[in-house]
Amino acid sequence: MSKKFASFVLGTAALTVSAVSFAAPAVIYDLGGKFDKSFNESAYNGAKRWQDETDGKFAEVELQSDAQREQALRRFAESGANPIVMAGFSFASSLGEVAAEYPDTKFVIIDMVVDQPNVRSIVFNEHEGSYLVGMMAALASKTDTVSFIGGMDIPLIRKFACGYAQGAKAVNADVKVISNMTGTTGAAWNDPVKGSELTIAQISQGSDVVFAAAGGTGLGVLQTAADKDILSIGVDANQNYLHPGKVLTSMLKRVDNAVYESFKAGADVEPGINAMGLENGGVGYALDEHNAALVTDDMKTQVDAAMAKISSGDISVHDYMSDDTCPALDF
Repeated sequence: MSKKFASFVLGTAALTVSAVSFAAPAVIYDLGGKFDKSFNESAYNGAKRWQDETDGKFAEVELQSDAQREQALRRFAESGANPIVMAGFSFASSLGEVAAEYPDTKFVIIDMVVDQPNVRSIVFNEHEGSYLVGMMAALASKTDTVSFIGGMDIPLIRKFACGYAQGAKAVNADVKVISNMTGTTGAAWNDPVKGSELTIAQISQGSDVVFAAAGGTGLGVLQTAADKDILSIGVDANQNYLHPGKVLTSMLKRVDNAVYESFKAGADVEPGINAMGLENGGVGYALDEHNAALVTDDMKTQVDAAMAKISSGDISVHDYMSDDTCPALDF
């Protein structure tokens, strides 16, 4: 299968997108860049794993603005790409229009539900994974103060924060949880300077463990935490390696698995809603050589026990997106 490259004008900027022969899969990355070391890069890793295993080819594009979403979808649909995978909730409105116009094309959207007969909607139980790393944060804290920095202030990111606070308070009812969001627009995903500033402000309030769910902004959080000698927690992809011995763990959100499985199914991908949580390996926490010295046997025992109880239903973690209140955190 040959691979060609073409420059398509999408919105207000010219993007280089890879075009492949009919029926090859495609992935569209969200704002923040393919190699953001977080959400988008996890999506890319899933596509690359499929490519390495099958020797197949896939099409891809990195967006530069929100205005390019619909054009990118149409370009890939018209070229015959199938399925077309979108990394991010912000594609929902564009997909709602485009999917109906291409009934023979399968679309996969991550982090949002779009009710169309040719759309697979993949959502994650981020609150469950965040609960686990919240437990770890409270168990590791020496100041009884931990914190959270989100990217764009939306219900999805509050879902992370709420789960994190619940986990922290489950092991220490007196722990203080500080929460800040970076902004209210897409720029909040790629502002490491603002992430650094928020981290410093939280440290001044006593935080010695900070969890970032902020895309590229989180890189500034993790860097500043390492520089200021406090612990951080990564998100989506395993970010432990970025600052070995300084990243307590990473809340894994297996976007890579979502993309890999979608590519593997190809045009036969099954429409409908697929929820990925602890029970089916959709979320979890990272333990490797980079953080092994930070995670004690007692911490692992407690967190693994909670993981089993959440999977069995013995522990119920409040989902902010199903009820926009949080029992453990005031927004």
